[in-house]
Amino acid sequence: MARHRAREQALQMLFQWDARRSATEVVEIEDILKGYYGSLLVSEDDAEIESPDPFAESLLRGVVSEIGVIDEIIARHAANWKIPRMPVVDRNVIRIGIYEMMRTDTPAAVAIDEGLEVVRRFSGDESVQFVNGVLDAAKRELRPKKEVVVEEVGA
Repeated sequence: MARHRAREQALQMLFQWDARRSATEVVEIEDILKGYYGSLLVSEDDAEIESPDPFAESLLRGVVSEIGVIDEIIARHAANWKIPRMPVVDRNVIRIGIYEMMRTDTPAAVAIDEGLEVVRRFSGDESVQFVNGVLDAAKRELRPKKEVVVEEVGA
């Protein structure tokens, strides 16, 4: 559950980063973290959380640092969709899932399932099929199954 919550936090921070970067060119990650943990995040028991979750922070920093590569992968697999025209939540859930498949040891199935749960909560059921399709296609590119060589018996 801790990683699920971290993914939700990473999405919320990426949403803020994404919205602010379209208004200005330079958005400092430290400003996003400070703003999120200092005033925006409230835990389930309404107590303010002041320290960043290490996994959420690593997802945020990782996606931002690899945004060009990640968006190229999305563009290849999101037929008929330009990234700026995608719903902000959907594109950032996809970015997190692709980053996890590229740079973490999270199993691809887990990255996809978690992305679908997060998009259900923050976007809606109508986005689930789209996000699933893009992440599944990205998985086939990033983590293709290794060919199994079967030796013929008696050869």
